[in-house]
Amino acid sequence: MSIVFQFRRKNVFRFAFLVAMTLLATASVSSARVVKKKSSPPPQVITSCIKRKTVALTFDDGPAQFATDVADALDAVGGKGTFFLNGNNHVNIFEPKARNTTKYLFDHGHQIASHTWTHPNLNTLTRKQIVSEFKKNDDALYEILKIRSAFMRPPFGEYNDLVLSVARERGQRLVMWDLDTRDALGAKAEDSMKAIDNFAEKRPKNMLILMHDIIEPTVHRVVPHAIKVLSKAGYRLVTVAECLGLPAYQ
Repeated sequence: MSIVFQFRRKNVFRFAFLVAMTLLATASVSSARVVKKKSSPPPQVITSCIKRKTVALTFDDGPAQFATDVADALDAVGGKGTFFLNGNNHVNIFEPKARNTTKYLFDHGHQIASHTWTHPNLNTLTRKQIVSEFKKNDDALYEILKIRSAFMRPPFGEYNDLVLSVARERGQRLVMWDLDTRDALGAKAEDSMKAIDNFAEKRPKNMLILMHDIIEPTVHRVVPHAIKVLSKAGYRLVTVAECLGLPAYQ
């Protein structure tokens, strides 16, 4: 075999090797490009909805005497709301009427979530006291409805790292809002309705609205107005869980 032939054969093998490695590298890069990034988990503190054209109407401080009227108004248009209930605030949840109201809301497909047992500012409590506020209310909801809520709302919207830690241990996310109707602060029904109108006119992707079903003008004036305006604007009235695409209960 001539020296020239041996040289050419070595070059052919070397060239083939280089081509093969190049193709392999290209395939690896192409494969890497199609790998989808894992979606990040939802935040511990929820401040807005995620799904487009959804509105979560939320109601604090019940179970209130007007809560069933809210449920009926939403049911009439195929909508659902979310009720953040206390155990022993304006009423004790184990009183027959309050218990029946709680069951009525749940049986009609509305979401039930925790608002603590006695509605304190959690930032002023010790860890032991915070745990007690969570646990008493969670246990009450379990006794009445046999559910463990995956969400809670801290009273006054106040929380700190200690509150977040307790909520995380109990498997709950905190739910805030991106529109406060300010009814609990004394706003007139007209002002609350105007706030909803102004927000809707901006055509946001979604809305998470704070109201209180213990306030009669909110229930019988603001809620019907909100349902009419938001439905006409093309929004779906859904629970917090649905607007986030997450389970309502643990």
